Amino acid sequence: MVKTIEYLNGVVRMIDQTRLPNETVFIDSTTPEEVGECIRSMVIRGAPAIGVAAALGASLAADRIEADDFDSFYAQLEDDCAALSKTRPTAVNLAWALERMKRFAQDHRDLSVAELKTALRGEACRILEEDVAINRAMGMNGQALLSQGQQVLTHCNAGALATAGYGTALGVIRAAIESGKNISVFANETRPFLQGARLTAWELKEDNIPVTLITDNMCGHFMKEKRIDAVVVGADRIAANGDVANKIGTYMVAVLAQKHGIPFYVAAPVSTLDLSLPDGSHIPIEERSVEEVVTLNKTRIAPEGVNAAHPAFDVTPNELVSAIITEKGVARPPYTESLKQLAGS
Repeated sequence: MVKTIEYLNGVVRMIDQTRLPNETVFIDSTTPEEVGECIRSMVIRGAPAIGVAAALGASLAADRIEADDFDSFYAQLEDDCAALSKTRPTAVNLAWALERMKRFAQDHRDLSVAELKTALRGEACRILEEDVAINRAMGMNGQALLSQGQQVLTHCNAGALATAGYGTALGVIRAAIESGKNISVFANETRPFLQGARLTAWELKEDNIPVTLITDNMCGHFMKEKRIDAVVVGADRIAANGDVANKIGTYMVAVLAQKHGIPFYVAAPVSTLDLSLPDGSHIPIEERSVEEVVTLNKTRIAPEGVNAAHPAFDVTPNELVSAIITEKGVARPPYTESLKQLAGS
């Protein structure tokens, strides 16, 4: 399995997901600004993965700070973390990782500046390593919800490429297969950025997991034809009541799943929970460039002058969500209670 992101002696190396599946290209970043641009331009994407990238970017920021005392050091670190936090607004993992790095610095303010830089580097690498372990635990918790021979629909990419490794939604599918279940996958192409077509289909093919690629407007047809037994998706932010922000089009899939009596599962780490928000109406929705809608592989597919919109995410109401799978267990309605218990465990 290809590494989405890794730290190599002062370099943050990421696979360029904008070039997949046609090319496997890696980008090396040595400054927080370069890491931030990789997050902004979707070289790396997926909530857990950009959280890891942000932590490593904060470590690069710390390495270059010239300061003799903690207060001066921390003021500069805060500025760099603030810049990184603005790269993508919806995925809460990014802010979570940066807050963890800042809190770690505060907790170790008694170290010398040189020692603190080394310690922050170690904390960023721990965040990376923990993410893989979290995804495997999540997969084990979620695979129990899937049965032998089921066909599972997923939307966008919530696999190894969206994390530091293994995946959230695809981690559930991988774990089910590793437990001996014969699972096959339907992958929505996920317009307009085609994460399902370019990334999910590529990952599953690489792992020899049976996958059928469909356009986003086909999933209702296959549900009606009883070709889909369950839906598993990832998440970028989950409010206290269980409302889920995920890639645009997820809400449509959830509505169709409920119509056809198909369970709709969300797989996400506890770090994706934002219990400070009472419901999904408070989740900020990123608006991306309309060029990603009116072009395909840089070829224009709409007439010049035609208006377009591009909200990158939508919010699925909690009543459409059958269960939320985390590394600490599976939450079920009422989510205001079950999510609070998982977050505190």
